[in-house]
Amino acid sequence: MVDSPTIRASQPGADIPDARGRTGLHRTGLDLRGNPKVEVREVELIASPWHVLRRTTLNVQDRDGSWSTQQRETYDRGNGATILLHHPESRRVLLTRQFRYPAYVNGHPTGDLIETAAGLLDDDDPETAVAREALEETGYAVEALEHVFDVYMSPGSVTERLHFYAAVYDPATRQGDWAGLAEEGEEIELLELDIDEAIARIGDDIIDAKTIMLLQWAKLSGPFAADR
Repeated sequence: MVDSPTIRASQPGADIPDARGRTGLHRTGLDLRGNPKVEVREVELIASPWHVLRRTTLNVQDRDGSWSTQQRETYDRGNGATILLHHPESRRVLLTRQFRYPAYVNGHPTGDLIETAAGLLDDDDPETAVAREALEETGYAVEALEHVFDVYMSPGSVTERLHFYAAVYDPATRQGDWAGLAEEGEEIELLELDIDEAIARIGDDIIDAKTIMLLQWAKLSGPFAADR
């Protein structure tokens, strides 16, 4: 039995529009039927200032056939896409370095992380979004996108599914050492690295999960696999 959604009086994102004009955010998950061992009973909208935090009450069937009630909090920031720009002839990859406050507040000494270009889909399909992010964050317009895989990055609490891509870029067309959108407060440093140097720096100053995954793919089965 599915309970009624929990809302507070005149709650933004539920019965009245939030800052992004959304309503009905307290109903997400109530229609799920794919897993017969899981029944979504109630969804509480905790916050929706930009992304959405929910607390969901579930009935879950155990291995012995009994049912238990559990609660899960989920953070919904939408889905995203990331891309590894590479140049096989010169054996280079193009990465970015920018300040990430969540990493800084959780122990990173400066918060400056080396990453592949990435961003949220917003209202675009994954290919459109990743081409947009590559242009904004690196200054390169990409073509002939190669889809690598799709991954749930932190499935214990974050709903995001990240779409992974790769594409060739031309180092000769590089126009500077910095990119990013000023109106979004982005100051993004561009880094061109030899693929072997990039692989060697994994666990040192390359500690971003999506970047590590794409670098390893590139070396194991992607454009630099023949180097082995």
